[in-house]
Amino acid sequence: MKKENKLIPGLPSGFEDRWDKKLLLKKKLLSAIENVFIKFGAEPLETPSFEISENIGSFLAEDETNPMSDVFSFKDGDKNITLRYDLSSPLARFVAQNNQDLPSIYKRYAIQNVFRNEKAGNGRYREFLQADFDIVGNVNSSQANAELCNLISAALIECGLKKDQFTINVSNRKIVQGLLDDLKISNEKQLKVIRAIDKLDKPGFGLKGVEDLLRKERKDTSGAITKGADLNDGQVDQILKYLKIKDLKELKQSLNNPLSQEGIKELEEFFVVLGYGSSLDQVKTNFTIVRGLAYYSDFIVETNLNFKVTNNKGKEVDIGSICSGGAYAKLISRFKGVDIPGTGISFGVDRLLFALMQLDQIQLDEQKPVLVCVMDQKYLKNYYEILDLLRQNNINAEIFLDSKKNLGKQLAFANKRQLPVAIICGENEFKDNTVTIKNLKGVKGENNKTFSKKDLINEVKKLV
Repeated sequence: MKKENKLIPGLPSGFEDRWDKKLLLKKKLLSAIENVFIKFGAEPLETPSFEISENIGSFLAEDETNPMSDVFSFKDGDKNITLRYDLSSPLARFVAQNNQDLPSIYKRYAIQNVFRNEKAGNGRYREFLQADFDIVGNVNSSQANAELCNLISAALIECGLKKDQFTINVSNRKIVQGLLDDLKISNEKQLKVIRAIDKLDKPGFGLKGVEDLLRKERKDTSGAITKGADLNDGQVDQILKYLKIKDLKELKQSLNNPLSQEGIKELEEFFVVLGYGSSLDQVKTNFTIVRGLAYYSDFIVETNLNFKVTNNKGKEVDIGSICSGGAYAKLISRFKGVDIPGTGISFGVDRLLFALMQLDQIQLDEQKPVLVCVMDQKYLKNYYEILDLLRQNNINAEIFLDSKKNLGKQLAFANKRQLPVAIICGENEFKDNTVTIKNLKGVKGENNKTFSKKDLINEVKKLV
């Protein structure tokens, strides 16, 4: 007889099962974020996991020879289809397809999984949940972008963070674009330069790592080589000088390019409007953020945590931005007959979850059920009457599903699941019309109480 080969349970790299407290916290974060989205006037949208590849394009890949290397794409008849890698590109397709039916200013939110074929680890996944808020339409950009920052602050506080635990960093892509134009960096090299700058705060990079990527190549600690932008010394020096500027006034005096000055003016106007709300202290300028995605056109934002995060080995890691985004002037106009600007942000929910699991400041209401123990099969109908009574009074409850197990094993089951209460009724209780409840979190020897059945609901509510 042929020996059966047993499967080894496991997951591919970059994917994760979530359960117990981690999943409960995730649901709490999602509820908090969604409530803020609705409070800020957005309507929900859900798009399919797959899009026609050419409709959403590929704005991730750094390998120009293989632009779809960072996404999951498949052949579907005579077309290629791609698992969505963000929620902005599907939004652009949706707006272009339905713009006649949408309001002139369309605020939408979407909470869905996205997929990226990239290296995983330290809070980075190949399938992860994003929660997006976007404003599409011809609007006052200062107002719209200030609203994004107000929303980020409100949502993170609603999630349980304190104001000093995160910083919202903003800049404007026009500033660096004007510098690149002044330095006469070719269009073919500009995206490489922007992505090099975007890596400044990544682990192992810093100014030296960025400089290497601006020059011919960068070799990392493993010996892997990344091809650089191959700029000349003068171009590299000017970009590094720019990256050291921290103040908006100093930046205004240092850059003369009209496009750069336009971006600086837009940031100044943004801060004026932001000052009308309550989030001004949360928002800082950071001219080193440029956002690696090619479709951002002007305003950009990244939100970083101000506390240490460690991996499962206890090593401190940089998980990057937990909420980022910006304005995109041409993402929708790629489609025929449509030219609508937009601006938006995206919460990396799973990345935020990874960080918040390490804090002991967010209380979870687990609402675990009461367990109705089965002492005797002949009273099964009575146990179900108790079960129904509990549920009708909005008390989570379940009945033990194996009457052959003795009471000790039933209570061991309840303790393993950390249930709060067990209801124990035998022949004496049913004869006297009483109920015994066991407070599973109480002091041993003092945690059993018998009382009239009519008091069941009140007594249980004291313990759950």
